[in-house]
Amino acid sequence: MFKKFWQHPAVKFIALTLLYFLIIMALVYLYSYSGINNSKFIYNEF
Repeated sequence: MFKKFWQHPAVKFIALTLLYFLIIMALVYLYSYSGINNSKFIYNEF
């Protein structure tokens, strides 16, 4: 029953979309947490 539920195309599409969305949100969070945007450009004085 449960295996048949996962083989439905709409269920598989929604599950994969949610999985990819969570992965992208985790990557955006880690990128913003690392402070790359807060660092100053090294060649500002030239």
